[in-house]
Amino acid sequence: MLKQNIQMVDLQKQYQLLKKEIDSATQIAIESGLYINGPQVKSFERNLETYLNVPHVISCGNGTDALQIALMALELKPGDEVIVPAFTYAAAVEVICLLGMKPILVDVDPKTFNINVAQIESVISRHTKAVIAVHLFGQSCDMEALLKVCKKYKIFLIEDNAQSIGADYTFSDGTVKKAGTIGHIGTTSFFPTKPLACMGDGGALMTSDAHLAERCKMISMHGQKKKYFHEIIGCNSRLDTIQAAILDVKLKYLDDFTAARIRLAKRYEKRLFGVNEIVVPTKSSFSSHVYHQYTIKVSSDKRESLQVFLKERGIQSMIYYPLPIHQQVAFKWNASVLINIENAGILCGSVLSLPIYPEMTDEEQDYIIDAIQEWLATF
Repeated sequence: MLKQNIQMVDLQKQYQLLKKEIDSATQIAIESGLYINGPQVKSFERNLETYLNVPHVISCGNGTDALQIALMALELKPGDEVIVPAFTYAAAVEVICLLGMKPILVDVDPKTFNINVAQIESVISRHTKAVIAVHLFGQSCDMEALLKVCKKYKIFLIEDNAQSIGADYTFSDGTVKKAGTIGHIGTTSFFPTKPLACMGDGGALMTSDAHLAERCKMISMHGQKKKYFHEIIGCNSRLDTIQAAILDVKLKYLDDFTAARIRLAKRYEKRLFGVNEIVVPTKSSFSSHVYHQYTIKVSSDKRESLQVFLKERGIQSMIYYPLPIHQQVAFKWNASVLINIENAGILCGSVLSLPIYPEMTDEEQDYIIDAIQEWLATF
């Protein structure tokens, strides 16, 4: 087996595939001189609205800003409690703390890695104002169940859709909606490794509520509707014109990218399902999976061995995430744990994400799978 160099995501491959269109789009943006709020920004927002079938998309500087703007748009106050999963990237918890609010952590489903809806009611108090549902690794949380709880207690539902843009959620009556468009406000990130990615930082919010859309837009532009007239406290968070031009090109191919990821995921599953020491990802019954990550579970005493074995063969792998939120130093004194959070800790000790991206070849993937099987043969 000749050693290869396989990254988690090969960003150059996608650029080379779309080079002619991206170069043309960015050149037009550069020559226009309209680097902030150029026409490409509005064009991308409208095209994303069409793709997601949602009335309002508001672009912003990055996915973390999108989460902060969402909380501000809902007019939450310091001291308010926001429920969030303990197994997630830190951004959602970070913005809660930055705004003086209280993160209340709940566990996740050990199969889908998404928020455990059954635990939410037990931590709701008179201070609870919102739930942030993080659609992790490529598939939606159980939104129908979440909507029911949030409606019952009159609390807001925010979707962090940074990893699952394009995923479809199917309700029990057969209605299908895109992840990120179901709660009061959805957010996403266009970080370069995301399913829909720019070549820098970028993010967006989406909502069906015209009032919330207006507030999100104002907050992202220093609280202004009209330049130099500030009606509310805001921030400075804008998607620049060049990044919007790149995203407008890539959006046309998002479904193709997703189809390629799904095909690769099926190839992984075909050869790794039922293999000792490895558990392949579980797809929920109510959501499609866009496989932003292909995350397997490995016995905690063997995960490091597998990761080292792959690295020696030039194969990158990643642990998303090595520590649950309540064990992170930054959040130890801020985040509250009111119930048993067992699954988050177990997952942090067992998950391992393998390379998956639309441009990966079968030969590259076979090399990874062969390496895993070679490692298994050492036991």
